[in-house]
Amino acid sequence: MNIFKKMTVRELSLAAGLASISAATQLIHIGYQSPTWGMWIDVVAISWIIAFFLFGVRGSLLVSLVGALIITLFAPDTWLGASMKWIATLPTWFTLFFYVYIKKEKIEIYKNWKNLIIPIFAGIILRSALVIPLNYYYAIPIWTGMTPVQAIAAIPWWIIFIFNAIQAIIDVLVAWFIVFRFKIDRYASWYK
Repeated sequence: MNIFKKMTVRELSLAAGLASISAATQLIHIGYQSPTWGMWIDVVAISWIIAFFLFGVRGSLLVSLVGALIITLFAPDTWLGASMKWIATLPTWFTLFFYVYIKKEKIEIYKNWKNLIIPIFAGIILRSALVIPLNYYYAIPIWTGMTPVQAIAAIPWWIIFIFNAIQAIIDVLVAWFIVFRFKIDRYASWYK
C-alpha cells in the first residue's frame, strides 16, 4: 500500500465531494447534541470513513482535513467542534489503516464486516484515551466556561466514553454499509 502515490483526478473529485458532504451535515446539524457539554452524535465523520474505505489513509486524511477546514471557515462558531471531531475521528481511521497494514492485506478485507471488530474496538480505546483528557482540559472549559476540575466533577469520564464509543460505531458501520452494501466500493482506488 503506497500512501505517497499521487491521487487521480477521479479520487480528488470524490474526495472533494465527500468533504463537502461532511461540511454540509455539520452546517445543518444532523444529529443529537448532549445537553451537558456540547458533544454531538452526528454524521459528519461518516464521509471521512467512506473516504478511507474508498481511497485509504491519505484519502481519509484529505477529506477529514478539508471537511474540518470548511466547517471552521463557514461556521466559525464550530471551530471547536471541528477540531474535536477531527481529533476524535483520527484514531478510528488510523486503526482501520493499521489493522490492514499489520495484516499485510488490502482495504477490501473490510467487505467482511467481521474484520471491523478488532479495529473498531482498538479505535474506541485509542479515541477515548485521547478525547477524555481533551474534553476535560480543552473542549469543555472553552465551550462551557467550567474549569477542568468542575468539568471532571460534573461529567463522569464514562459518559464521554459512551458518547465517543457510540459515535465511532456509527461512523464506521454506516460508512461500511454505504460503501459495501450499496457497492460504492467499485469506485475505490483498490478496486480491480
